Amino acid sequence: MALESTIFSHLGLPSPYNRDALERCLAAVRRGGAVPAVTAVLDGVVRLGLTDAEHERILGPARKAAERDVAVAVGQRWDVGATTVSASVAIAAAAGVAVFATGGIGGVHRGAEITGDISADLDAIASHPVITVSAGAKAFLDLPRTLEFLETAGAPVLGWRHDWFPAFYTRSSGLPVPHRVESADEVARIFAARSRTDSGMLLTVPIPEDAELDAAGLDAVLREALEECARAGITGAAVTPFVLGRVGSATEGRSIPANLALAENNASIAARIAVATAVL
Repeated sequence: MALESTIFSHLGLPSPYNRDALERCLAAVRRGGAVPAVTAVLDGVVRLGLTDAEHERILGPARKAAERDVAVAVGQRWDVGATTVSASVAIAAAAGVAVFATGGIGGVHRGAEITGDISADLDAIASHPVITVSAGAKAFLDLPRTLEFLETAGAPVLGWRHDWFPAFYTRSSGLPVPHRVESADEVARIFAARSRTDSGMLLTVPIPEDAELDAAGLDAVLREALEECARAGITGAAVTPFVLGRVGSATEGRSIPANLALAENNASIAARIAVATAVL
């Protein structure tokens, strides 16, 4: 099963937590009976699965590569391209890998009716035959419109033993998931039965209860951070790292253990899904 590399690079978690995340996710996948395959572009070559020495490379400086950037990274022979959700889903699909795990997905940004700012993650999830496992989407996004986009695109959204769409650091956004599932076999059967075999689906897994951040306090931080973005003219891909940085400061670092816990948990669940999918 596939894993992205952005979260493990300096673009995701700061050192040494990015190494911790990588080691915990790799171990979780193996414990679940699956083979972890980190996606990246190294020396201009698209990769699905890395050696130990290559894992070291993605922990350092890298250039972020979404799906649209992969061809550029190959053509320009980037040293290290850290793949986002959209790139990882595309790479997994090209190699016939059916399951991908990440932390949280991008989505429709607030004010998208004016800016048109919608993450490429959503189109990739909907249009590639891959099950994306994530802790929902970041809470600072327009979550109702994010769910609406996935519905319009025909991508099933499932809740792993949970009735509510998670918002990354919190278990519930207050929005119901369309369908709840209880087992890996159930997810595999749904994936096999979809009407468009070239399409994908999203499995949302809430952050473990003991790692969840306080929702009320987080909402206040997010509102203030988004207002800062608006005043400073920060838009597009720059919004996410800015807001997450403010969250980290406001929570006095508690967001990092939460991030590690949800990433490891997602990898563990995804491994079970990968095994069930392969068996089916």
